[in-house]
Amino acid sequence: MMVHPMCRKALVVLAASLIAGGGVLHSADGRLNFVSCPIVRDTASVPCWLSEYNGELYFLTIQSDVTAPVTPPWLGHRVLVEGSISNEPRICGGVVLKPVHLSVLPERDESCNTMLPAEEQYNLTFEPPRPPGPSKGRLAFDAPAGPAPAAPSAAGTASTTTRIVVPYDFDGLVGFNHPRYLTQALSAARGVNARTIEIVGYRGAVRLSNGQTMVEASDIGRRRAEQVAMLLKGAGLTAPAYNVRWQEQPAKATGIDDYLARRVEISIGR
Repeated sequence: MMVHPMCRKALVVLAASLIAGGGVLHSADGRLNFVSCPIVRDTASVPCWLSEYNGELYFLTIQSDVTAPVTPPWLGHRVLVEGSISNEPRICGGVVLKPVHLSVLPERDESCNTMLPAEEQYNLTFEPPRPPGPSKGRLAFDAPAGPAPAAPSAAGTASTTTRIVVPYDFDGLVGFNHPRYLTQALSAARGVNARTIEIVGYRGAVRLSNGQTMVEASDIGRRRAEQVAMLLKGAGLTAPAYNVRWQEQPAKATGIDDYLARRVEISIGR
């Protein structure tokens, strides 16, 4: 088959750009959103988690406590990766995504079972951020309190409303990384003798780097809002009047910080 010289030139340019970019086409600012199987690589210190997309290997995080800022994915499940390509040296052989947000997808995928052996060139040069041994896990409110409630203004009166934003994984509900937010809400409400608590649940969507869009479950905003209200009341915060509502329509996915739409907003009024 004959190829027009101009088309041949375009193909050469495209191939060169793919090679230079590690085989991945991503946005100009280095953002990358994709779904793939996680890969765990053993090392002499602590395992690290990777994922492959369009022929490139990306470093996600190390194996750590489930309450760490980035919760490790699971084998047997695909993971939604939302991150930005950093200029940091490769870790465990993978391009570093930082910041990165990981959402383990609930459906089982038995093909996601790749475990790589330890290799000297991939040994980590730092220690794991927690002592060895299994995580004990934490209950919804078993965590250090977050930032203190708003301080009194110069006139001697405290802020009338404290707003707390609770982030979520894709299609996720309250998990091990949420105690800090719920504890902060409890402390703030008790500190000002809150009269009202408004809870609003939101539903998000994600535009992937391949052009496809993932949309959260239709009832996820309601489930998030109602669960937060249940947990706060179950912790003894029953005096305030609750206004619990949710947005049924998903936020528009742009591929830029789409994870911010997956949230519950708690407004605590005096």
